[in-house]
Amino acid sequence: MKKRIESVDILRGFTIAAMILVNTPGSWSYVYPPLLHAKWHGLTPTDLIFPFFLFIVGISIYFAYKNKPNAQATYKKIIVRSLKLIGLGLFLGLFLPSAPFVKEFETLRFLGVLQRIGIVFLFSAILYLNCNWKTLFGIGTIILIVYWLCLGYVPLPDGTLPTFDRSPNNWAMYIDSNLLGKHMWQADYDPEGLLSTLPAIATCIIGVLVGKLLDGLRDIKPLLVVAVLLLLSGYIWNVWFPISKALWSSSFVLVTAGWGTLILACIYYLTDVKQLKFGSIYKYVGMNAITIYFLSSFVSKTFYLTKVGDTNVHAWLYNTLFVHDFLSDKLSSLMYALTVVLAYMFLGYFLYKKKIFIKV
Repeated sequence: MKKRIESVDILRGFTIAAMILVNTPGSWSYVYPPLLHAKWHGLTPTDLIFPFFLFIVGISIYFAYKNKPNAQATYKKIIVRSLKLIGLGLFLGLFLPSAPFVKEFETLRFLGVLQRIGIVFLFSAILYLNCNWKTLFGIGTIILIVYWLCLGYVPLPDGTLPTFDRSPNNWAMYIDSNLLGKHMWQADYDPEGLLSTLPAIATCIIGVLVGKLLDGLRDIKPLLVVAVLLLLSGYIWNVWFPISKALWSSSFVLVTAGWGTLILACIYYLTDVKQLKFGSIYKYVGMNAITIYFLSSFVSKTFYLTKVGDTNVHAWLYNTLFVHDFLSDKLSSLMYALTVVLAYMFLGYFLYKKKIFIKV
């Protein structure tokens, strides 16, 4: 691609900024509801963030590999990049800021955000290299339908009927509990679990198809039509398969991809069609998205685990600089998160101006 699509970089950077915002409140006891995930079923603005990123990964796959040969060297680069992402995720899980500097393997969480990005990227990129858009559309559709039927209608090994609720009778939770054991986010489920990675691949495939639609696009009407179709189908499917990020339900895939397409269409119209200077700061972050996300996660974990007297660095900074009588607890917590976001946005700006682009 000779010219980058501004709107894609802006949406990617905005998504990373939003990830950092919801991941680093001053106190988890004081967070405004829109900045929290839905407890199980339902959809909050926070629930849109991760699927938006996978959706953008799909768009990037289209433009990155549309002229690449279906050859061994291309597959090697895809596999290496995927392993790097998985490795970074495992490093974050293992790392401790003090001796012995490595967490006990018995309690290591195998899966996570970066691991899911790596796995989804691997399968989506390989599918793209080997399938035309019609086949990709069919594969994505089959994944969503089979996932729904499996979770909703296939009896578990003990003969009990499955459920979409948070219970041992949920197929996604059943598989994770039996295969991952203690290596999960929580004792009974993992939001980036094994089975729910399948519909996450469908999210990425939708991104690939939207990327094809974007290629040479001069009018946002096709994007708006796709967005409306995705939203309608997702909200209708919600009647039978509830929207749930925890399960990455099929309705969740369609609704989040619909919102992603709609927001992308709006940004595309302003930046790529009307050529308005809009959201450049997010573009700077988007050019080093994985680097900034990884660094924010690394620093946040270090702050939480590094002691300062009877507390830790995170709590000390929050209580010293942001907790005041004239601010509510939730506003203080939000101010801390916004300060962290601004710091990483400045880092993105600095890296961009220095022409430093770290590819993972």
